Amino acid sequence: MKRPAWLPLLLLLASSAHAANWPHWRGPFFNGSTDEKDLPAQFSKTENVAWSAALPGAAAATPIVWEDRVLLAGVDTQRDMLEARCLSRADGKLLWQHDIARGIRRDHRSNFASNSPVTDGEVVVFFFGNGDLACFDLGGNRLWSRNIQKDFGEFAFLWSFSASPTLYDGKLYVQVLQRNVPVQGRGLADRENESYLLALDPKTGKTLWRHVRPSDAVAESREAFSTPIPFVFEGREELLILGGDAITGHDPRTGKELWRWGDWNPRRIEHWRLVPSPVAGDGVVLACAPKRGPVYAVAAGSSGALERKAVAWETDSASKVSADVPTPAFYDGDFFILNDIQRTLSRIEARGGTVKWQLSTPGRGKYEASPLAADGKVYLVDFFGEVAVVDAKSGQLIHKAAMDDPADDEVVRASVVAAHGQLLVRTTRRLYCIGKGP
Repeated sequence: MKRPAWLPLLLLLASSAHAANWPHWRGPFFNGSTDEKDLPAQFSKTENVAWSAALPGAAAATPIVWEDRVLLAGVDTQRDMLEARCLSRADGKLLWQHDIARGIRRDHRSNFASNSPVTDGEVVVFFFGNGDLACFDLGGNRLWSRNIQKDFGEFAFLWSFSASPTLYDGKLYVQVLQRNVPVQGRGLADRENESYLLALDPKTGKTLWRHVRPSDAVAESREAFSTPIPFVFEGREELLILGGDAITGHDPRTGKELWRWGDWNPRRIEHWRLVPSPVAGDGVVLACAPKRGPVYAVAAGSSGALERKAVAWETDSASKVSADVPTPAFYDGDFFILNDIQRTLSRIEARGGTVKWQLSTPGRGKYEASPLAADGKVYLVDFFGEVAVVDAKSGQLIHKAAMDDPADDEVVRASVVAAHGQLLVRTTRRLYCIGKGP
């Protein structure tokens, strides 16, 4: 029997991180899934709750988990402070907390704590939208810190910059895909603002290399809020980068561009900023075009500048399969694509793009948090903190739980995560641990 194309990725990543942990924004396999079993399907704010912890402010950063620790980037609204927190997974008690910087936002849509932290079990790195990187060991001892805006120039973004960091094979990766000219006074005025992929030593914070990533996009379409995603196909390791009207694969050792494709914006429309991160599975890499645009499946393993024939399949407008903000998940051989604008969740065959089922998302809120797929279920959470549990096989709604009562100017954007048989649900003012205690 032929080995699935995605199997090398799972084997490689499982060897470097316990699958029961959730060390990265998109989980142990960088695809929104985990092999966790017996995850809760019935819960509420009072039912099946191991513990809950109060939070001093709302933020979109997804919690990450390593063994007995829950790590969280956030804000203290009253103090106008960015924070790094570590909670006990046993009972939710605060183990340590560090102030990072004063000033939590520059616009009303989001704050600087939208980037999720990352850990490899030795260090944990927090990256904030103001450019601050702060690294600690799991005991809370600060190892290093730096601000990449100070190092490489102010971010040229219309809205607040957000891209989560990635730890992979002993390197820390962050990306900044931005405008080449200033916007509203933000960015370098005396020279071009370069978009780049940056690799650092996670133990010291020193720059290993910086790869400048060119783009033919214009204005806001150069801006991306995506995250670099590791991918292995037929023995070749890559970092997938999505934004600036293109998807690219890069050598994680040097940053060298291996391949590039992108023609979803041939007229170079100026306002097509890119939010979803890439996701790979079963021999294809997904790129979600913005603003009700198609989802494209690009065949893995290519090199150089790719033509349209490299696209294995794409969705059309009639299918209602699109994703403007959420990143799809890959699980059980298929993609799970959450359409936040047209309010659908779809299970899509990875190889051919066939829609296996489609569900209208429940409730009254918009869904921008990315889906979690695990244990035969898909978990979603909307702006109002209502969590929906969907049967992954049939597409039927299993359960819905109202976990928050947010204020008018606050919404829930952090994805639900799974680790050690439990779920973590971040609302605007609390973090809930759902399931049995340790």
